[in-house]
Amino acid sequence: MTAVLVFACTLVVAILFSRRAERTILSHAVLFLVVGAIAGGENIALVQLDASGTLVGTLAELALFSVLLTDGMKLKFSDLRQNLWLPGRALLIGLPLTVAGTALAAKYIAGLGWLEATLLGAVLAPTDPVLISAIVGREEIPQRLRRMLNIESGLNDGLALPIVLILLRLLKREEIDFSSLGSELALGILAGIAIPWIIIRAERTKVFGVSRSYAPLMPLAAGLLVFAVCSLWHANEYLAAFAAGVTIASAHSDVAAEFKSLGEPIAELLKLAALMVFGTLLSLDLLREISVAGYLFVVLALIAVRPIAIWLATIGDPVPRHQIIAAGWFGPKGFASVTYALLVLRSGIAHASEVFYLAALVTAASIIVHSSSDVPFSRWIIRREGAMQSRIQSHTG
Repeated sequence: MTAVLVFACTLVVAILFSRRAERTILSHAVLFLVVGAIAGGENIALVQLDASGTLVGTLAELALFSVLLTDGMKLKFSDLRQNLWLPGRALLIGLPLTVAGTALAAKYIAGLGWLEATLLGAVLAPTDPVLISAIVGREEIPQRLRRMLNIESGLNDGLALPIVLILLRLLKREEIDFSSLGSELALGILAGIAIPWIIIRAERTKVFGVSRSYAPLMPLAAGLLVFAVCSLWHANEYLAAFAAGVTIASAHSDVAAEFKSLGEPIAELLKLAALMVFGTLLSLDLLREISVAGYLFVVLALIAVRPIAIWLATIGDPVPRHQIIAAGWFGPKGFASVTYALLVLRSGIAHASEVFYLAALVTAASIIVHSSSDVPFSRWIIRREGAMQSRIQSHTG
């Protein structure tokens, strides 16, 4: 109950300062992370949770699922078809380059073995658009950039998971069933598309009828059903969540719009709760266990690997330089990295704690840096866009 009290008090403070936070570098994500770290610290110990426990892992999974579901409902299949080229390059080129770059830094700077270093790279490869809402949620930001970040982050969580599972099995010297991993991806996409589509088709028949008061609950019910089915089928629930959101937005845009007022606050609550819980896992002991080389790795993973990977992935594409800079910088580590790091910690492999600590430190630093820089950075992008449009108009005039 103490954990609930701490969360409730922090939530009240966050709500009271929410308007100010929208206009400044103040961040709710940082607030809940810091409160969790203080409440879970050795000297206070108000909240004590086991990182390898079921509660922590389940909360992280639910938060990530809800975030991907609500993000998916901001897109339609037509949007994916029309805007897939740039996100596709970020996924098919940028994602492997990010894993490889992080692995090289982890091997030669942090001193991990090749398999452990590559595992750490896969854990840290997914991005989280919720931490940069000032970018993806502002109409003034170029639509192409917003769509790229949203589509990429919606798909790279599920695509990174098979890499994490393969590397964990290699480290545990277990046999790898590639057909099973492939079926997990396929079943996840199938469940994410089919279940909401069937529900929406049933709702439009003469047999059924959904009242206006219950309509916003339809995406929530569909999402819960998708999550449960994926758990039973051992399907990729993260790809399923994003696919379900896109399916609902495409097949029933009215319901998706009505769900916004309900779904986004639920996703926000789960996100903030997961951040506070994650904060309780960060302690001074963790900071002391990281070497100087480990901190150097954190800096490189945060400010160098992703920007270089995105720059290489977009070579030859006529994207303005400031948009490439923005896409490279805003690759924050979030719930996917937390969830996958917890998988590593519970796996029992050698050096699991070291991989977890490095992943946790990079994720915490990313949450602080990226969620605090989105507002000023979005203003910079808007200014650059305005200057570019002025130059275009002066040349055409």
